[in-house]
Amino acid sequence: MNVFNRRNFLRNVSLGSLAAISIPNIVTAAVTVEKSKKIGLKKEGIILFQGDSITDAGRKRDKNEPNNSAALGSGYALMAASGLLRRNADKNLKIYNKGISGNKVFQLAERWDNDCFAIKPDVLSILVGVNDYWHTLNGNYKGTVQTYRDDYNKLLDRTRQQLPDVQLIIGEPFAVKGVSAVDDKWYPAFDEYRAAAKEIADKHQAIFIPYQAIFDKALQSAPGAYWTGDGVHPSVAGAQLMAEAWLQCIK
Repeated sequence: MNVFNRRNFLRNVSLGSLAAISIPNIVTAAVTVEKSKKIGLKKEGIILFQGDSITDAGRKRDKNEPNNSAALGSGYALMAASGLLRRNADKNLKIYNKGISGNKVFQLAERWDNDCFAIKPDVLSILVGVNDYWHTLNGNYKGTVQTYRDDYNKLLDRTRQQLPDVQLIIGEPFAVKGVSAVDDKWYPAFDEYRAAAKEIADKHQAIFIPYQAIFDKALQSAPGAYWTGDGVHPSVAGAQLMAEAWLQCIK
């Protein structure tokens, strides 16, 4: 589960220059967050990114201090954090990334005391679900979409009990069909996980980021292999696309 090779990205830069320029337009066309629902950041606020390898993005797990580039990884969490810190220099924000490659919802739950509650985030962003489906394809995981739904709801119920004022952002699990790992056998089953994530976000009053719609829109500007190396893990351009969408959730 490696991130997109940087050399491939550079090789495609001429193809992607137009697409890169249009990233804000791609996101705006796919994402609508009402201004009244956007998240406000307070001074000394703590933001936590959680999830699987898409969030992990090669972060250094022995680095625990906030706002550390190595601790934030090389993906959308780093890019979103960079934007937040630049725009809110007066707030002294503290931003953490605790995504772990390969994680499913139940694995987030197993480490939640240390990797969430101990941090006491004011804003909690979660992107999880692709492994809850993907790992069923090789027979190594027997979970179903109902398992995903139940585990996720339990995790957020527990989170609300411990952190009643936390502001939630839930990212939609996504996949780009026809790129390496993602083929016809993913569908229509994977779409059920996407729908479940939206239901869960609505139930728990979280802002929902429709990453699938964003990547689908991006395909009008450049092919799937430009935005993701294997259909799941974003390229440099794909990570910027995700970060742009994430930042639109913030006032």
